Amino acid sequence: MPTILYLARHGETDWNAQGKLQGRTDIPLNDVGRAQARALAARFDRLQVASVTTSDLLRAAETGDIAAAALGVPVRHIDPDLRERSFGAFEGLTRDECASRHPEEWRAWVEQTITPSGAEPREVAVDRMQRALRRVATRAPGETSLVISHGGAMRLLLVEWLGAPVAPIANGAVYRIEVEGDRFTPAVWEPGGGGRIM
Repeated sequence: MPTILYLARHGETDWNAQGKLQGRTDIPLNDVGRAQARALAARFDRLQVASVTTSDLLRAAETGDIAAAALGVPVRHIDPDLRERSFGAFEGLTRDECASRHPEEWRAWVEQTITPSGAEPREVAVDRMQRALRRVATRAPGETSLVISHGGAMRLLLVEWLGAPVAPIANGAVYRIEVEGDRFTPAVWEPGGGGRIM
């Protein structure tokens, strides 16, 4: 029986609503984000969730607190390896601000996904995310766990696994991941619909 991880992006923050790249900047959920966290928990009402694990950044931790309370899961684990990727020179800026303040780096990022100055390299983010998910799977083998992380780091991980582009990940979006040994098999999760492979 495979171990199942549901990997979800945290709820909305004010910076999300403003289109700013958050990275490691620790921004709390807004009221929309808290409602999204409650809606996320409601999607799991028929599943037995053994644990909830989150990044240590406030927006993910708060999403996890809300979900764990609603699901009656007594322990929420914190794993800093689930943090968002740092965005270096782009952090705290909108896409338009990135393009106007750092035009060459922004063009390289958009056209070739070249890491901006001061940002976390892609391979480092992917490695730490995989380590974190292996820890969750090892802690609850054969069970179902909810993991709350961040859109940028999740997207890098999914691109690595699928070998194909992945669209930006919405707040509250969920991927169902089957873990067997060192193999991760992801799919978009739609309750009742079985999900579809990206």
